[in-house]
Amino acid sequence: MIKEILHSNPRMEIVFNGIIKENPVLTLLLGLCPALAVTTSAVNGLGMGLSAMFVLICSNVVVSSLKTIIPDRVRIPSYIVVIASFVTILGLLLKAYLPELDKALGLYIPLIVVNCIILGRAEMFASKRSVGDSALDGLGMGLGFTMALLLIGAIRELLGGGTLFGVELTSQWIEPMSIFMLAPGGFFVLGCLVALINVLTRGRGVKVVEIGCDSCKGCDSQGKCGESK
Repeated sequence: MIKEILHSNPRMEIVFNGIIKENPVLTLLLGLCPALAVTTSAVNGLGMGLSAMFVLICSNVVVSSLKTIIPDRVRIPSYIVVIASFVTILGLLLKAYLPELDKALGLYIPLIVVNCIILGRAEMFASKRSVGDSALDGLGMGLGFTMALLLIGAIRELLGGGTLFGVELTSQWIEPMSIFMLAPGGFFVLGCLVALINVLTRGRGVKVVEIGCDSCKGCDSQGKCGESK
């Protein structure tokens, strides 16, 4: 039923792919640094996920809008400038309106600039597709990233502190296991979730595609690679 709906609505499929089929963290294994570092609580995971989603959507829209203007030779630096601009805006907004979250996430907000998820989607999707599709791709990937971080953070907070969103739930019946608030607990939870996704998708979350010269925009009209010049 779901497959029929997605095939009948390609734009819906773009959003759905980022949530499960091509989930950045649980399927593609991208952005693992913030996924493990900031997910000591559900609030931190949700905040980091929403922050990355904001930058993803905005940068995808701008890159798609300027794809015919940006020269091929400077496309990657241009994408980084676009991403850095939105990360700066995000950082200022967090400092002004959510200072506690900004303090909790710390250095990982500026590091969104070099997040391989955002730069990868700008290069592989937004630079080749329409503005609308690029916005939906950013939304889908952002939702998938947020869902993964929220899930990891909720599990670690529940098992490591007996709370969820700061509300005590299991601490009265089960002694919290502090290891889940540390790095080993993050790796353990991530590994279990990745294994679960592999079981649910039967190991076919992402189709393997061959990457060749088609992914490079440096070739001239005669087929000579401009990147080697």
